Amino acid sequence: MIQSETLELLEWPRLCQHLATFTATKLGAIATHHLPIPSTRTETIQLLAQTQEVYKLETLLTQGLSFDGIEDIGDSLERAELGGILSGGELLAITTTLAGSRKLRRAIDSYESEYELSVLPELVADLRTYPELEQEIHRCIDDRGDVTDRANPKLAGIREKMHHLRDRIDHILRGILQRKAGAIQQPIITQRGDRFVIPVKAPQKDAVPGIVHDTSTTGSTLYIEPNAVVNLNNQMRQLQRQAQREEEAIRQALTEQVAEVKEDLEQLLAIATIIDLATARARYSLWLGANPPQFTDPDSDQPMTMRQLRHPLLVWQEQHEQGNSVIPIDVNVRPPVRVVAITGPNTGGKTVTLKTLGLAALMAKVGLFIPANDPVELPWFEQILADIGDEQSLEQSLSTFSGHIRRIIRILEAIDREESGVRSQESEYQEESGVRSQESEVIEVDDCSEDENNLEVDDFSVDENLENSCLSPTLVLLDEVGAGTDPTEGSALAISLLQYLADNALLTVATTHFGELKALKYEDERFENASVEFDTNSLQPTYRLLWGIPGRSNAMTIAGRLGLKQDIIDRAQDYVGGDSEDVNQVIAGLEEQRQKQETKAKEASELLQETEYLHQEVARKAEALKERERELKLAQEVAVQEKIAEAKAEIATVIRNLQQGPLIARNAQKATNAINEISEKYLPSRTLPPKKPSFMPKEGDRIRIPKIGQTAEVLTAPNENDELTVKFGIMKMTVNLREVESLDGEKVESFKKSKNVESQKTKKSESKSKETQPEVNSSGLAVRTSQNSIDIRGSRVADAQIEVDRALSKAIEYGLLWIIHGKGTGKLRQGIHEFLQENPLVERFELAGRNDGGSGVTIAHLK
Repeated sequence: MIQSETLELLEWPRLCQHLATFTATKLGAIATHHLPIPSTRTETIQLLAQTQEVYKLETLLTQGLSFDGIEDIGDSLERAELGGILSGGELLAITTTLAGSRKLRRAIDSYESEYELSVLPELVADLRTYPELEQEIHRCIDDRGDVTDRANPKLAGIREKMHHLRDRIDHILRGILQRKAGAIQQPIITQRGDRFVIPVKAPQKDAVPGIVHDTSTTGSTLYIEPNAVVNLNNQMRQLQRQAQREEEAIRQALTEQVAEVKEDLEQLLAIATIIDLATARARYSLWLGANPPQFTDPDSDQPMTMRQLRHPLLVWQEQHEQGNSVIPIDVNVRPPVRVVAITGPNTGGKTVTLKTLGLAALMAKVGLFIPANDPVELPWFEQILADIGDEQSLEQSLSTFSGHIRRIIRILEAIDREESGVRSQESEYQEESGVRSQESEVIEVDDCSEDENNLEVDDFSVDENLENSCLSPTLVLLDEVGAGTDPTEGSALAISLLQYLADNALLTVATTHFGELKALKYEDERFENASVEFDTNSLQPTYRLLWGIPGRSNAMTIAGRLGLKQDIIDRAQDYVGGDSEDVNQVIAGLEEQRQKQETKAKEASELLQETEYLHQEVARKAEALKERERELKLAQEVAVQEKIAEAKAEIATVIRNLQQGPLIARNAQKATNAINEISEKYLPSRTLPPKKPSFMPKEGDRIRIPKIGQTAEVLTAPNENDELTVKFGIMKMTVNLREVESLDGEKVESFKKSKNVESQKTKKSESKSKETQPEVNSSGLAVRTSQNSIDIRGSRVADAQIEVDRALSKAIEYGLLWIIHGKGTGKLRQGIHEFLQENPLVERFELAGRNDGGSGVTIAHLK
């Protein structure tokens, strides 16, 4: 009972309503409103794993998981099992659910290896979608939910008769409309109760003898069935009843097929709902900007850390209801702290802090991420119990104090039940293992007390473990503990209660105005102080949570700022006493010191940011200078080369002019040598940039195959034929190094080989090409061979789809695949065509020519 009360106090149903808006199916939305709270840590870990895998897909993919077509068919399945007959619309809903679930499974399977999924593929591993049942329903039911003519030849014949009979009736009635135009109200043919009638003016009803089936509201028009079509209408009605019986028989047969697989379809719905809930949790967490929690061991020294924690309902209010900005809080509880006392003025945010902590613990339990900065670390709480707000009741004569005590009693009872369950499990374990510790004689297990005088030094670890095991893994939230009664007695009761909870509960967070509770920290290391900040200048709370410093109520200050007479405040201060004032002055001094430290820390942070900015600016300018220097050197080199070219051109002219005399030519040669020496002296040495290492795929690398537009994983390194095996999705294939590139678009650099090796490789490739490539006829079209064809005649549709999928991956290098499915009823051909239409490897497909098998063979052209 107290746990359900806690959920209401923390406004958990509101959070579930917000979560429901992120679901994709009706079943998922219903499930969020009845979201179960896991009772074991294993369940929570499983839910978090589901959320994390969907979160990964939602952040990495343009479009996340799709639940299109999945509907709530639970009622239809129940009625089918009870022998009822499903309507056409219900049968169509079953087909869309089957198709949507199959697409969902295919999407998860295709992402399994690429995104390292494990939990989601395990969920859909045993999912059965019955494509045969789906195809049979589509064959018998059209998109409007009506039974088709192809469902039954007898039904098609009846409808053909109805069509001819309808033409006869229409012909006769149109003749009457023309002949009796003066007596007709409107020249139309309508129906009343499955009977074809015409509107006749009431005063001239005798002009059209027949049966009156209806009258207009004004009485001026009678809807008469002429005697000439009475027998025909009777025949039409008989045919309609026959058609209805045939339609009902067809829907009954389909319903029986649905009933036979009811359990599998219910499991399908359950799995789809689980994945929908995981998707909703991931999308809600993504919207919140939340991070996954990590559960700490209660017996370890790991602190409970949640930095910049935000209240999820306030975030929703800020985003959707134009609420105030959410002010985050920092939570840092270090062992051995078991109780945190939060003090401070009213309206300072103490109650909001309690609710934020409670909701964070609940969100972690159900597999949601927590709206706080990473890392998020907290214990896994078996129970979250809260006493927040008043529980006054005139009918039960309960005051505020009585209401608090009643609820606290229920909290303590829940903790005692949890402790007794833990102790009984330990006792059973000890009995099964045959362990009997000697310390049981001196330790009273009921109250987890210790007798230090009777403990040996070697037995200390055993006693410490026993003490930890007696702590209930419970989070207790108490608002204004001990309030509503005499302050002295209320304070004493609050201290005693918190000490009891420190002995028995893993963590307790309580708000209070009692000054005595602030001193517990200095008497017991299991207690910690925290306070909500209040700006005494503006008389407004800042809603920040401060750790290690108790808060002041600031009643006197607030009263003075609001205008209360100073003599009244001074007299009140005398009643409070000097000790209290001294404590408040100490607290005020600590707050002032903390504010100064925060100011200095802020200034240091700003200075650090400015230094980093200046460092980045200097680095940017240095890089710009280096780039400018490279440009200048390049320009200088180009200028020198141009001058040298001009000088050599002039020398060449001189040489041509002086070729007649050897001495002059010798002088010209000397001039050329001199120019070359100048160029070598002043031309900067060319330093080529380091050669970029060539790209060569290795096992485990991610590569792209532009030919088919896929990203794949390398399974084997290139062999002697420059071929490697890759995998994308569930498909594996062998490709050549020339057909792949890195994710940055870098091609494999060709490497030189000896002529003998190249010639041998050429011969091998030519012989292999002759063996594996499809033959080409005289017209230039590829023909069917044993390497590019598959025979699936006599196979079931589901099995045939698997075989075709494998054959497609092998036939990529041929560019097309012949699929021999035979003619038969056409069901196998239809199933293969639907599969090819959705396959990413297939560009188009068509039936073969009459000489190649006609409608019994399909040719798939690959991308």
